[in-house]
Amino acid sequence: MKRISILFTTGLLALGIFGTACKSKSSGTSSKTGAAYNDKYYGFQVASKVKPGPGPGLIAIEGGTFVMGGSLDQDLAYEYDNLRRRVTVASFYMDETEVSNVDWLEYLYWITVNFPEDREYYYNALPDTLVWRRPLSYNEPFVNNYLRHPAYQDYPVVGVSWEQANAYSEWRTDKVNEEILRNRGILVDYKTLAGKGGATVSKPAEPFNTDIYLNGQYRGEGIDGKKMLKDLSPGAQAANGQKAPVRPVRMEDGILKQPYRLPTEAEWEYAALSLAGNTEYENIEDGKIYPWNGLGVRSAKQKTRGMIMANFKRGEGDNMGTGGYLNDKADITAPVTSYLPNDFGLYNMAGNVNEWVADTYRKLSFEDVEDFNPFRGNQFVNKRLEDPKTGAYAKDKYGRAIKDPAPSRKKQTWAELNGTVDSSKAALGGKAYDPDFRSEKDTVSAALYGVTTLVNDQSKVYKGGSWNDRAYWLNPATRRFMQQDETSAEVGFRCAMTMVGSAEINPKGKPKFSAPPSRAAKKAR
Repeated sequence: MKRISILFTTGLLALGIFGTACKSKSSGTSSKTGAAYNDKYYGFQVASKVKPGPGPGLIAIEGGTFVMGGSLDQDLAYEYDNLRRRVTVASFYMDETEVSNVDWLEYLYWITVNFPEDREYYYNALPDTLVWRRPLSYNEPFVNNYLRHPAYQDYPVVGVSWEQANAYSEWRTDKVNEEILRNRGILVDYKTLAGKGGATVSKPAEPFNTDIYLNGQYRGEGIDGKKMLKDLSPGAQAANGQKAPVRPVRMEDGILKQPYRLPTEAEWEYAALSLAGNTEYENIEDGKIYPWNGLGVRSAKQKTRGMIMANFKRGEGDNMGTGGYLNDKADITAPVTSYLPNDFGLYNMAGNVNEWVADTYRKLSFEDVEDFNPFRGNQFVNKRLEDPKTGAYAKDKYGRAIKDPAPSRKKQTWAELNGTVDSSKAALGGKAYDPDFRSEKDTVSAALYGVTTLVNDQSKVYKGGSWNDRAYWLNPATRRFMQQDETSAEVGFRCAMTMVGSAEINPKGKPKFSAPPSRAAKKAR
């Protein structure tokens, strides 16, 4: 417990540091050209150096090296699909809890408000509540109640496919960034947009989208707020009653959050295992089988001795213990903040619901895995250009940038970008580019692909064990797969986010080099 409390303190300090953002002076001159930054005549703007904090709901996870698959001490199915290999996971952010029913209902509400006539959009976003139906079980009350009844609002959403989880992550990214911009006054605030306070503005024709906004295509009346950033570019003109030229936020300003997404399998396993709580000076003092210490599934503490540490099925017909003294206190799922969090502060990384990860399922070996940020499933895409000359993105009917399969693994030439050269054939010595050469397009033998095996490019990994699984599946290294459009009453998800900048979460009290400032930097001052 001592290690856990120390780590929680570290996590809170880290969140405090990230929340306020570490800043350095943005004024000054370039050490390479001598030009002044943020000069109203030169116009090159350099923002304060910041390390933004996590988005809402996220916790900072300091990355590092670990043995992926190393916590699995038995292979009951004899699958041999998680061979031990040492990898490094970059620091990232992870949802503290699973996405809950109320979180999903907010998503559905947004759709009804912004696209009230689009029944297909709403229908496709609905979880499949029929996952509760069993031919020989009376689960019918869950079909109607589990998603919508307030008694279950903080329970994990289930019946959600891998595709739906990704769609939610994209929506969440846009919603979080929109809130940031409206709260800062960079976009028109909701009160003004609603016609309150005496102001009358026309509502935007399309909802906010991060990609479209960063490309400068989300501007105009009803969009631009009163506190937009100054535009120091030569020739910039004030407009719409502004006293000085203004501009939207850019990526270089460090204001917007990185995209929410599903965690990779390596990230998920690393975060669930949380060996940082057992580490001192790079020495891992004790391994783990579960997200908690010890070899069993019961608490060893005096006040909670014997209590089950997670929500799972202890045995045939035993989902919650004996009436009068329920052990794990849950018949199906449990609220997303139930049980003790692990050493990273993450709840229910074992039990409650299995969780989708981003990876496509394959049996693994040392030969087909990267040792830094391993991930299988890269399908590289480019945003489709509506007009290559202006750089405007093409949009779908929901105002989102249309993304096409990438024709190349490298930056295209201007001729390729403008369509005068067939980049798909020029990508790799005349061969069309495929981001996964070891998939079904492997030319060694494709005759039986998808015929003798259920594994294909739509097979996605889920991990963690659920309320209806035995203790074996609570081990972070276990892995199963399901088709990306399939759903289950035992599968939910949580989101992750890439961390930009330094990998170290809390440098306070740790040894470091005190390097003097460079002589060039001194001269530039």
